[in-house]
Amino acid sequence: MDMPSPNPAILAKKPRLIERLLQVLPADAVIHLESETRAYECDALTAYRCPPMAAVLPSSTQEVSDVLRICHDMGVPVVPRGSGTSLAGGALPTADSVILGVARMNAVLETDYDNRFVRVQSGRTNLSVTGAVEENDFFYAPDPSSQLACAIAGNIAMNSGGAHCLKYGVTTNNLMGVTMVLMDGTVVEIGGAHLDSGGLDLLGVICGSEGQLGVVTEATLRILRKPEGARPVLMGFDSNEVAGECVSDIIKAGVLPVAIEFMDRPCIRATEAFAKAGYPDCEALLIVEVEGSDAEIDEQLERIVAIARRHNPVELRESKSADESARIWLGRKSAFGAMGQINDYMCLDGTIPVSQLPFVLRRIGEMSKQYGLDVGNVFHAGDGNMHPLILFDANKPGDLELCEAFGADILRLCVEVGGCLTGEHGVGIEKRDLMVDQFAPDDLDIQMAVKDVFDPQWLLNPAKVFPLQASEARRAA
Repeated sequence: MDMPSPNPAILAKKPRLIERLLQVLPADAVIHLESETRAYECDALTAYRCPPMAAVLPSSTQEVSDVLRICHDMGVPVVPRGSGTSLAGGALPTADSVILGVARMNAVLETDYDNRFVRVQSGRTNLSVTGAVEENDFFYAPDPSSQLACAIAGNIAMNSGGAHCLKYGVTTNNLMGVTMVLMDGTVVEIGGAHLDSGGLDLLGVICGSEGQLGVVTEATLRILRKPEGARPVLMGFDSNEVAGECVSDIIKAGVLPVAIEFMDRPCIRATEAFAKAGYPDCEALLIVEVEGSDAEIDEQLERIVAIARRHNPVELRESKSADESARIWLGRKSAFGAMGQINDYMCLDGTIPVSQLPFVLRRIGEMSKQYGLDVGNVFHAGDGNMHPLILFDANKPGDLELCEAFGADILRLCVEVGGCLTGEHGVGIEKRDLMVDQFAPDDLDIQMAVKDVFDPQWLLNPAKVFPLQASEARRAA
């Protein structure tokens, strides 16, 4: 994956840059020794690495503003970073950039149960948002698999979803407002303690903008009452295609589970060895969860089980206790870590119409044989957000490039069947050169024109999202 060459003129400014940063930040918040900046050389897409010129760890919106103003004045690129869990290289630095990490900004600033919102600093982890309100029987709905570690800042940047997004939506459906700092240090407030504010939908532009427009320092999030109860059912099938057809039929029937999760045989085997969740030995597995009162749960599961039986499942297991429910979800939540124990892998993020699941799964299997690389499939089947895990050997010359080519073909397939390149991981560097497969030149030009407004010098998160040649030309203009 190509990255722009570092600008010698910017690198020469490092001594003066560090001097100015130390005037607005504590010494332990400015990281500039080469041995220390290596901690920030990559995110969760570890195949690509580049130590930044420096990294800073501000603790407030004012400190973020001060840092950005200095970098803007000196023409230094800035790469915003939450917890570094991006699987698309969204926080990969360039050699002449400054990483701006928000990990120290993790406070709960305001909680309003009457109006159902919580305001937090953007470095707070996803799961700890629910942790701050669950004693009062509330929760924050988006739940990406990395929710124990990922930050709200990154969730907003990539519009993250999670297993329960089928019912509750993704980040944009649960984000009410942000405090954001523009590249020149200007602090702006967008949205607030209410949904759907008047005027231009700038909040909709910011959520999913991948750090291209500004640095979000605070977020107002919608919180919801916990449901009376929830219960999953586990289904095993003898082929991926049959499992895909079952998902499609559940959605067509008008039933709205809170989650429908899919795992294939490679993932099932890996998670069993890792988590010992008690999964059946089958080709494909679905976890379907519904929630509500006991009567609502019984009625929904009765319909779902009836649909599943038409597809001749090899196993159909309805949870009978909280412990059994936890074990059913344990394997799914452990899938990515379990696969990482057996092989290097690249996790994709294409989204497709649910009706296309059987066809796309079959084509991925065919392409796996063509490329000679195994694939594990684990994804949010209810909304068609796929996460194929392509297994490769990072120490074998040429394997990474083969994996990238295979991944590109899978993502092109997603677009061809009416889907898109990403559902929640973002474009980052992983998919930037595939943007031309989804968007026409005029579409991309309009998107880049929006960035021109927020970041005229193109200093924020360089070399991401847009095809490299186009973005570098814009930056040089």
